[in-house]
Amino acid sequence: MCDFTMLTKESIMETLKKCNDPEIQMDIVTLELIYEVKVDNDEVYIKMTFTTPMCPYGPMLIEDVKAKVLASGAKAVEVEVVFEPPWQPSEDLRAMMGV
Repeated sequence: MCDFTMLTKESIMETLKKCNDPEIQMDIVTLELIYEVKVDNDEVYIKMTFTTPMCPYGPMLIEDVKAKVLASGAKAVEVEVVFEPPWQPSEDLRAMMGV
């Protein structure tokens, strides 16, 4: 059986909504940790950050991102973690988090 699901930036963002930050228990898209997504055929590039550079769950989060994107049909996933610009929750996100 062939899977003809076309990967798009939008479909990858939907997949990433299934990846939760283990400490905050909120998905990484809602947390605004995803800075960029590029799809080239079946290869995906993701630029993201963590809530803090010293995030103890960082490696686990990257593996979760890769596993879920590969499961969505990607043949290769590159995740680049950056800290510029540093993560700053938007006013909407702050309100949602109650801070």
